[in-house]
Amino acid sequence: MPKFACKCGETLGFGDIPNPIEWLFISDSDFDAISGLVDSESLYCKMNSFLECPSCKRLWIFWNGFDADPLEYVLQKNEQS
Repeated sequence: MPKFACKCGETLGFGDIPNPIEWLFISDSDFDAISGLVDSESLYCKMNSFLECPSCKRLWIFWNGFDADPLEYVLQKNEQS
């Protein structure tokens, strides 16, 4: 099963189906270009994936598929005055 280590030390796997830490998304423009009956497999192929680390809540977004490294997005903590 493919996996990698989050910067917090948690191991993130992206081979499970269904995957409880994987989210799929599509741009509004790409979605709007779809019309008529939709084949779920072709829609799935147009989507990008991100993994949410269950420990630190970082998002690891695979903008270019699973063959390329994901980009890391980190929550910004609010500073208390």
